[in-house]
Amino acid sequence: MRVEVNVLESGSEPGVSVQHQPALMMALQTGSIEVGSRRSEMMRFTFGAGEMCLVPRHAETWLRTHDFPYLYLSVDISDTALTAACDGTRGDVELRRVGKLIDARLGALAAAVNAERVAGFPSGRLFLDSVEQALAVALVNGYAVRHRSVQTHRGGLGSARLRRIKEFVDAKIEDELTLYEMAQAVELSTAYFSRMFRKSTGESPHQFLLRQRLERAKMMLRSADGRVLDVAVACGFKSQQHFAQAFRHVCGVSPTEYRQEFLDHETTSARETCSQDTPGLCAQRSAVNL
Repeated sequence: MRVEVNVLESGSEPGVSVQHQPALMMALQTGSIEVGSRRSEMMRFTFGAGEMCLVPRHAETWLRTHDFPYLYLSVDISDTALTAACDGTRGDVELRRVGKLIDARLGALAAAVNAERVAGFPSGRLFLDSVEQALAVALVNGYAVRHRSVQTHRGGLGSARLRRIKEFVDAKIEDELTLYEMAQAVELSTAYFSRMFRKSTGESPHQFLLRQRLERAKMMLRSADGRVLDVAVACGFKSQQHFAQAFRHVCGVSPTEYRQEFLDHETTSARETCSQDTPGLCAQRSAVNL
């Protein structure tokens, strides 16, 4: 999936844009634009921030804006994701053109992609892979010219595959994991793996990876040694800020606060245990601790 922001400057002559991959486009600000499949058929439309359109493969679109620049997010959907959403159907998946796309699910996914872009893509490749897969399934089901319906599967991943995925994530937790790599680890397609993983665990692969990273981080934070930044890097977070945000969202406290609370609890527990012992034994423990 390719994500980019494009700007069409105001007051320019009509220009043609050729879209080689199917793309979901979302306006990032309110404005108006002239658009048409031919220069002689251009019509003026007003749009609000967040409004979307769907542009199919190899579509030629004539564009011109007058008053303000046209700023929009373009999310290209790969053939791999579209094919996987059709359960491996051979051939290109063709999507139809939709000039004004009103779809709450697609809107939420596009907004999530834009929020990730604004933040500097801190969640990594796996998050974008997961969103692309969800976009592809929604587009194939609702806007494909031809496709096979996505099959419904019962059950989920077996215990052996779930164990293999956990071992794979544990070994690669510092790396930039992708949905494709996780699916390959258990020899499944990305679409099938994503569906079966959620059915087995109740969470997406991205949510599982984030939880595993935070569990590793909590274990490391229980030591007084090491900087929070080093913990963030060792657990696969791109920045200390992203680590702190994710940690606080899930745990309710910052990494530093979590560490301090744990160390304070350990100190209090040690004192309480010591006070219950005989004076001689307490003195021996104090000597060992020193």
